[in-house]
Formats: sequence, C-alpha cells, structure tokens
Amino acid sequence: MIGRLSGFLLEKNPPQILLDVQGVGYEVDVPMSTFYNLPALHEKVVLHTHLIVREDAHLLYGFATDDERLAFRQLLKISGVGPKLALSVLSGLSLSDLAAAVANKDAGRLTRIPGVGKKTAERLLLELQGKFSVTVSGGTRSGATTQSSDVLNALLALGYSEKEADWAAKQLPADVGVSDGIRQALKLLSKS
Repeated sequence: MIGRLSGFLLEKNPPQILLDVQGVGYEVDVPMSTFYNLPALHEKVVLHTHLIVREDAHLLYGFATDDERLAFRQLLKISGVGPKLALSVLSGLSLSDLAAAVANKDAGRLTRIPGVGKKTAERLLLELQGKFSVTVSGGTRSGATTQSSDVLNALLALGYSEKEADWAAKQLPADVGVSDGIRQALKLLSKS
C-alpha cells in the first residue's frame, strides 16, 4: 500500500494532479479541499494517500491531512459509496461541515453535493453516525469560518489576489455553502 507521497507538483487538472516522486510521475486524484491548498507548480507537496487496486486499474487518492484520508476510508466502507462519490463528498463539504451534518442528521446539506441523492444522504447519515465524529480530530473553527476559508482558498487558486478574494468572501452570507459561495464570489468579482 502506498500511504504517503512526497514530491514536486508537475500538473494540476482538477481533481487530478501529477506528482513527481524522484523521477516517477504519480497521477493522484484529490478532493477540492486539498486541491485548493496546493502550492504552485514545481513546488514540494506531501500527500497522505490511499491506493485502490482494481482489475483494470490502480487508483491513487491523495489528501492534505490524515483526517481527510481517514474520512475517505470511512466513506468507502458504506455500501454504495465508491471512491468517486467519497471524493465528491469531501470536495463538497469540509470535514467539520460533514461532521456537523452527521451530528445534526442534516440530509439536506448532503443532497447539495453532486451525486448524492436523498437515499444516499440518509444512508451516509445512518452509517456515519457515531463513527465520523471520532474520525475528525480537528474542527475547532466554526462552519461559517471554514466555508469562508474554503471560498477564499478557491479564489486564490483561481488566480485572484488575496485582497480581491478576501473582499469577495466577506460579501457572502454566513450560511452559504462552499460551492454556492464560490459561484457567488465569482459573480461579484466579474462585476467589479
């Protein structure tokens, strides 16, 4: 099992990156939370990884933190949840937001994630109840702060200056989701 990779970032094509580890290029799929926090090309990156071996492929998934990888593995244990859906869940919600949704049994929050319908959301809530809160060791920031930070990181990754990104993130309502927040912030920035 490949558990960790440390190398230089060669390409960024969401959700996949190419990581050069001593001359070997690894294609790694990452959640958007990790993608937004990646450094510039040709900079050093360390990822916690999970390898899935199938008949037709070896798929490598990378995460900025061990908590993200543990959450990914917990999601994979749920019937009907494959790696793509697990990656989508981690891209759509931060770990603290996911833990809050599970604790509050908020299926509506999960159904906003692409690929997650009502039945899948209910299954996720049922299966993660009691298990997921143990997985997330961090999460001291409030949901609104985390969402604002995720939007800010996304705008920075898209090439906006820190001043522009910060201004747009502050214009958003406190209860806006990450994907909606990014969309709204891009609209605000295109008008300014």
